[in-house]
Amino acid sequence: MHFNPARADLRITAGLPSQFPRDPMPQIAFSGRSNVGKSSLVNCLLGRTSLARVSSTPGKTITVNFYEIDRKLFFVDLPGYGYANRSKESQHVWQDLTDGYFTRNPNRDLLKLVVQLIDARIGATRDDLTMIDWIRASGVPFLIVATKTDKLNKTERDEAQRSIRELADRYGAPAPVFFSSKSKEGKDELLSKIGAALG
Repeated sequence: MHFNPARADLRITAGLPSQFPRDPMPQIAFSGRSNVGKSSLVNCLLGRTSLARVSSTPGKTITVNFYEIDRKLFFVDLPGYGYANRSKESQHVWQDLTDGYFTRNPNRDLLKLVVQLIDARIGATRDDLTMIDWIRASGVPFLIVATKTDKLNKTERDEAQRSIRELADRYGAPAPVFFSSKSKEGKDELLSKIGAALG
């Protein structure tokens, strides 16, 4: 599918599964832990600076944000996970909302791809692996994207690439994308893979 990423608007910020839009359009979801750079990545893909809000407090907001792209599809920003200071109540809210996206989404059959973000500086955390297992169990195709690559030196980058490629191979995922919202490394590659997933 060809689409113009510059034609994007925030359609709805959903705090409950009942608020998910019912428009029969394909969806591309973005998943990752708090502070992995999800909002920055979405802004970069859309050529915007502040459409997706970058929170100053990781884990503060628990919502699913639907961005309507070119009146053809949704980019879906899932709430970040793994925030250490989150209360048990807010952890429950996160789990219910995220699980609701995969199980009570009225257009679950139109979810074409989950873009799973991993901080290249840290590598896959236990929470990341849990999320990947969850996505796999849902039967949705997923792509691993390593973020913040501009913050690595050559040695660190080589190690991150080896580790994350091994992770993708282990889970049977496509070759990962290495991404930087600052340098725009990986932007065109990721948009191309999203286009391919849309068909």
